[in-house]
Amino acid sequence: MRVAVVVNRDLTGVINRFGQPFPQPPQPWPDWDWESVVAALQEGGHEVLLCEGDKGMLTTLERFMPPDSQARPSGFVFNLASGIQGESRFSQIPAMLEMAGVPYIGASPLGHELANDKIVTKILIRDRGVPTPNFLVMRRGTENTGDLRFPVVVKPPREGDSLGLQLVHEPSELKRAVEVIVEQYAQDALVEEYIEGREISVPLLGNGEIDVLPLVEQDFGNSNSLFTYEAKYMGVGAPQMISPAHLDSRLAAMLRDISITTFRACQCRDYARVDVRIDRSGQPFVLEINANPSLTKASSYCVAANTAGHSYSSLINRILDVAHTRYFGTATPQGRT
Repeated sequence: MRVAVVVNRDLTGVINRFGQPFPQPPQPWPDWDWESVVAALQEGGHEVLLCEGDKGMLTTLERFMPPDSQARPSGFVFNLASGIQGESRFSQIPAMLEMAGVPYIGASPLGHELANDKIVTKILIRDRGVPTPNFLVMRRGTENTGDLRFPVVVKPPREGDSLGLQLVHEPSELKRAVEVIVEQYAQDALVEEYIEGREISVPLLGNGEIDVLPLVEQDFGNSNSLFTYEAKYMGVGAPQMISPAHLDSRLAAMLRDISITTFRACQCRDYARVDVRIDRSGQPFVLEINANPSLTKASSYCVAANTAGHSYSSLINRILDVAHTRYFGTATPQGRT
C-alpha cells in the first residue's frame, strides 16, 4: 500500500507568516528520526513517501496516491506533523486530510483539540471521575489562588514537549511565571498543584478494544523533578525509564482504567500516551494525554512496545494496521501499490 509519512521539517511552506508561530524551544529541536519510520513501513511491504506537511501537501499526495476509479482511497497517511503556525497546529493536517478524503493514523481534528488543550482535557476527565491535580487558569498571576496548594506547576496549556514548564514554590513567584507564559506563548497559563511522587507513562494502542502496553516509570532517582524539555531532549536531568514499572496489581489496574477513560474522553484514536503522577499516599493523578506521542526509538512509547515484544518495525506497522482496521475493517494490505 502507498503510505505517506507526513512531517514538519521545514516551516517555510506557508502563504504568509501570520498568527502564533511555532514556539522556539530553549535549545535547538533534536533531529526527529523520520527515516526510521519510513524504513519500518518499507520493511512492512509498503511503498513509502516522506512528505512535508505544508501548503503543498495535497498536491504531493495527489501525485503519490492518485484518485481511485471506484472512489476508494488509494493510499494512507502516517501523520507525524505538528503544524507550522496558528492556535490549532496539531489539528491542521488531519483537517486537510479529512477535506481531501485521505485516511490517516491518529486523532481527528476534534480529538487533537481536546487532547492538546490541557485545560479542556482536565475538565473532561474530571467530569468522568478521573483524578487530576487541582488547577486554575490565570492571565496575570495576581488572581486569587483560593485553596490551591504550593508548589505549583505553571505551563502553557496548548503546547507539547514540556515547553514553558515552570515549578513555582511561593506565591510571590507566581506573577512572573504567568507573565512568561502569556508573553512567550500568547495564551493563558495553566497553574496546577505539583504532585510530589512517581511519574508513570501509560502507552495505549487500539480503538474499540484498547491495549495498554507495559507501563513506564520516569525514575528521577532521589530527587523530585519535572520532565522538562531539557530532560526529554538534551539529556539534562533525564530520568531512567523503567519498563515495566514496578507497581502493585491494584494500582497498575487503576492506572490502566483511568488512562483508557482519558483516551475515550478526549476522542483519541489508534495510539496515545497518558502521563500520570502518583503521590506519596498512592493516589494517581492524570497530568495530560498526548494524542500524537513521540515515536523516536528512545521514547517511552517505544520502550514500552519493546518490553511487550515489539521490534520498532512491528510497532510502526501495528499502528498502521490499527488505523486501517478502524477505517476499513481489515488489516493493512501489503505489497500493493
